Amino acid sequence: MKDEALAARCRGLRLIVTDVDGVLTDGTVLLLPDGGEAKAFHIRDGLAVVLAHRAGLQTAVLSGRSSDAVSRRARELSIGTVRQGVSDKGAAFAEILAAAGLASHQAAYMGDDVNDLPAMLQAGLSAAPADAAFEVRAQAYMVTDARGGHGCFREFVEAILRARGEWDSLMAKIGAGLP
Repeated sequence: MKDEALAARCRGLRLIVTDVDGVLTDGTVLLLPDGGEAKAFHIRDGLAVVLAHRAGLQTAVLSGRSSDAVSRRARELSIGTVRQGVSDKGAAFAEILAAAGLASHQAAYMGDDVNDLPAMLQAGLSAAPADAAFEVRAQAYMVTDARGGHGCFREFVEAILRARGEWDSLMAKIGAGLP
């Protein structure tokens, strides 16, 4: 039954929005001696963005922090909307939807901490990594097996694409289809 409900939610999606720290990264921020910072991104999460784009889905990043590393990674992955230094994620999520001309049921959101809840509660589909805050896991439609920064975004995107019936054809197009 939940598979049917997930499929129904996924069919209408046009946009996947994600937090960064704690989702695309493990939440660690390395403060460098020169005043900069470094973050580690999981490569499978990057491929998930590429696969989402190939399936016609838009992607966006919504982060409470501002970081050159996030801007660079978003450029590398051609993520269309990048909002950083956001204190009110609910309002920012609504602004992203309005700018894209989308309704809330057409967007998914993945977050890991309580400041993500206002956006998650608006989204048509929400997810949290396995190590997200308790309150976030309790509100998420889907909780991944993977922790933040360890492929959780890939797991979320793959679940969406499988529920939409697009996973196998995408795998065949990149030569990864199973016999």
